[in-house]
Amino acid sequence: MVLAAGLGTRLRPLTDDRPKAMVDVGGRPLIVYTLALLRRFGITDVVVNLHHHGAVLERELGDGSRYGLRIDYSHEDPLLDTGGAIKKVEARFAADDFLVLNADTIVDLPLDRLIAAHRARDAAATLVLRPDPEQARYGVIEVDAGDRIRRFLGRPADAPSPLTPYMFAGVHVVSPRVFDYMPAGGAFSMTHSTYPAMLAADAPLYGFPFRGFWRVIDTPADRDRAAREVARQQLANLDLPA
Repeated sequence: MVLAAGLGTRLRPLTDDRPKAMVDVGGRPLIVYTLALLRRFGITDVVVNLHHHGAVLERELGDGSRYGLRIDYSHEDPLLDTGGAIKKVEARFAADDFLVLNADTIVDLPLDRLIAAHRARDAAATLVLRPDPEQARYGVIEVDAGDRIRRFLGRPADAPSPLTPYMFAGVHVVSPRVFDYMPAGGAFSMTHSTYPAMLAADAPLYGFPFRGFWRVIDTPADRDRAAREVARQQLANLDLPA
């Protein structure tokens, strides 16, 4: 699932007439980098959620065949946040593990290794984590020596130590078991609702530390920086559509 329903308010005026996922970065819509990453690792069935100027994104991507994918859409009105967006399409993901990624992030991530680590641990969810000097601003997630998540956004206060702090990079592999910890519907957050509830229940949540290329596009300055990095071919091993 690719989350693309956000309003992109910090990217205005670039998002006045288009969704954030359709902002141009290096000559391609931002979401194409996420779609190309999925295709590179053989993941071809994708659900994209839509809200702000969603019709623009749906017209651009169509059925996904241009990108070697099969794309379905989940329309949201009102916005459902990350957890509500996933819960809305539960029927699509009830049978097997699935990936969740953000459309506003460019990441060069070994999805095969991520999925293998998730399955080897029989994890309920595996979150991609990264060290960052501003991780406290984003929200700290702490793991033990075996990369099991033991403290999530400061909870619980009495988690065992020593722990290594990271920030969540917005990519996760999720087991259908997570639906047991979600409310029936409405808007709610995975990071502020579902995952803390799972941690409190001692469900097996793991981190996947990652130090490779990662950029979130929140502002016009972020967009310009990412475009320069793409132009310098820092994403040389990412298979981008023409």
